[in-house]
Amino acid sequence: MSDSEVAKSGGLLDVSYALHLDAIDPLSHFRSRYLIPTKADLKRPTIAKHDSEPPSEECTYLCGNSLGLQPKAVADYINVFLTQWKTKAVTGHFTDHTDSPLVPFLHIDDEAAKLMAPVVGAEPSEIAVMNTLTANLHLLMCSFYRPTKKGEGRYKILLEGKAFPSDHFAVESQIKFHGLDPKDAMVLLEPEDPHTPILTTERILKTIDDHAHELALILLPGVQFYTGQYFDIQRITAHARSCDILIGWDCAHAAGNVDLKLHAWDVDFAVWCSYKYLNCGPGAMAAIFVHERHGAVDKSTSTAKYRPRLTDFVPRPGAAGFQLSNPSALDLSAVVASLSIFKETGMEALRMKSLTLTAYLEQLLTAEELVSASPPYSIITPRDQSARGAQLSIRLEPGMLDTVLECLEEDGVVVDERKPDVIRVAPTPLYNTFHDVYQFCRVFRRACEVALQKREFDVRK
Repeated sequence: MSDSEVAKSGGLLDVSYALHLDAIDPLSHFRSRYLIPTKADLKRPTIAKHDSEPPSEECTYLCGNSLGLQPKAVADYINVFLTQWKTKAVTGHFTDHTDSPLVPFLHIDDEAAKLMAPVVGAEPSEIAVMNTLTANLHLLMCSFYRPTKKGEGRYKILLEGKAFPSDHFAVESQIKFHGLDPKDAMVLLEPEDPHTPILTTERILKTIDDHAHELALILLPGVQFYTGQYFDIQRITAHARSCDILIGWDCAHAAGNVDLKLHAWDVDFAVWCSYKYLNCGPGAMAAIFVHERHGAVDKSTSTAKYRPRLTDFVPRPGAAGFQLSNPSALDLSAVVASLSIFKETGMEALRMKSLTLTAYLEQLLTAEELVSASPPYSIITPRDQSARGAQLSIRLEPGMLDTVLECLEEDGVVVDERKPDVIRVAPTPLYNTFHDVYQFCRVFRRACEVALQKREFDVRK
């Protein structure tokens, strides 16, 4: 569609433009690979659909930052796993099958690591798919957080003041485990302006410099869960390493969202879950990255040398050497099923579409033709596209949140909220469309009007 055709159709703000963008989207076919709930599905009190139920249109699902939609392949892979277990029993651990998309049980974790590696920019040997995010964070901090005694050198951990609660608790408990006081051993990064909750790279680097002599570890998010800010992982990591400080990244909101290059950026370690942008299912198996320099095992001497961890045996080289116990082949079947779709495209292509989706969302939220001079909301996610992922966080005026959410829910629009006043909207490039974004903005504008009217009425009472 040419510029003149866009103008004739009503411009960027017309539904025809959204449909045009979907028509030329080279990744649009991936949407059909996912199961998208209908509006009736969301409202029905049962899982099963009644035979007499009339057809219902798909919901507008913009909540992949909280839980990704189910790939259709998951059911197929899990059914294959069940058949393999049923028909092969213990021999399924070792036997290849010509009609199965799954490798033998014994190697399925290695297969998952192989598929996960390009998603986060790593070597397969630097990845292990295992456990849950917080459990993995504890395991890696046992290895990478080696504090000296208070007052005798490096013993502090730098993290966000608004870190995801489970990360904050994990750091606190690790500090206490070493007999230290979190009030003393935690250095908390806070934004300069609490109303603009963005942490600039310069502020982060300065804080590192200010505490470099006492920091044993830095732990930061790749993408901040509340604001959607995408941290400059490469620059911050390089600065930490120049100060000889180990640095780890929580990539829960970054993996499958942005184009990570953990190996090339020289990251020490990273952890992430797989149920958000990776679409592997609620509570699905998480993963770790350990740079190859930390996964090395030297057996050339009488006493093998390797990075300390919770082990009393010589581990295998690589991230798999940090793995505990036998991973669930059932869980990994879902992970492999989802990652097989990522294998068909690439994070660079997904990132390009994601940038376009969020730019379109921002345009619709800020367009002068649609928004008053003082709209009842603001975008707290960075306006610089390179500094955000697939999420825009919208802060509403006080007292609007509940009504806005009710209106969105009534119209089959699914987003995420953070009380007291923020909604998080995440167009996911694998299955969301430009029409989804258009539909959200249409309903959202009406929801804001309803919320303002209700607030005015409540004030008058």
